[in-house]
Amino acid sequence: MQDRINMNHGAGGEGMQALLKDIILGPLASDHAEIGLESLDDSAVIDGIVLTTDGHTVKPLFYPGGDIGRLAVCGTVNDVAAMGAEPIGLALGMIMEDGLETDVLKRVMESIGLTCRECGVPIITGDTKVVEKGAIDNLMITTSGIGRMWPALEHNNRVLKESAGREQKWLRDCNLRDGDDIIITGTIGDHGIALMSFREGYSFSTTLESDNAPLNGLMKEALEIGGLVAAKDPTRGGVANTLNELAGKSGTGIIVQEAELPFNPQVRAASDLLGIDPLEVGNEGKFVIGVAPEFTEDVLRAIKANRYGTDARIIGRATSELKRVVMETAVGGKRIIEPPAGDPVPRIC
Repeated sequence: MQDRINMNHGAGGEGMQALLKDIILGPLASDHAEIGLESLDDSAVIDGIVLTTDGHTVKPLFYPGGDIGRLAVCGTVNDVAAMGAEPIGLALGMIMEDGLETDVLKRVMESIGLTCRECGVPIITGDTKVVEKGAIDNLMITTSGIGRMWPALEHNNRVLKESAGREQKWLRDCNLRDGDDIIITGTIGDHGIALMSFREGYSFSTTLESDNAPLNGLMKEALEIGGLVAAKDPTRGGVANTLNELAGKSGTGIIVQEAELPFNPQVRAASDLLGIDPLEVGNEGKFVIGVAPEFTEDVLRAIKANRYGTDARIIGRATSELKRVVMETAVGGKRIIEPPAGDPVPRIC
């Protein structure tokens, strides 16, 4: 570890993993939770209750396709849903800079309300603080979410046991097995590239939008088909980091087919122009899902029928032959997909 915290420590890649391992997790070790902090899944589980929390800072506060309010609600709802749990309530904490315009705050609160109504998950408690000018940049939001096991997850687990002899309780990062298919629910890198292009004033910023979306409805519909084993939203560190986390925790490899990766053409163009790997760019409305192969096609159809899953693809499979994430390129070669050291697009979530 370095002597001071830097931006890489919050970017979702190797720097953040080192920070968690070397400084944060040790003093907080506990065996009270069913799924605890040390697992680093999208949420924890204690006494059957799913709980998650997340801090949100983004510049600018409003951008094409979203804003800090929608970002906060969607991010927390999706973290709960990724475990196979129904999000039932949110807590909202806001730290405001002295001088923040009240009209800006009103717009953020209206967006939070609209997003909560869209996903059917209310804000049930909260807190506000105001700090001196210059202490933060306008507004920071923390959201926490609670959930309970969906009956759809119980159905999912039951059919998985009956057809494949596999037992599980929750969707977890460590559940992948040899032969499981990997689905992504839509195009990659939209949030980070849309925000960066808008912030920097690139010419393609007028049509490219963030993918901010609550995915609890999509997840419930997929679980009702059955066969899901793992799910994760590829936020900080992008798809590259998510695949490496799933593979590492499951003790398996993942082979990714480059030709099957779905990209908005504008994301490809912007990434090429800026020298950014879109697999390392954050997303705020996608899941990477592991599915037992006998259920894959039915699950994919269910996801594509949802408005937030129309561009879903099968992008690869888990394999016991490797312990790495490897891409089979469109020209027939192979390259290792490493976890990113940091996020190439700062302050996106």
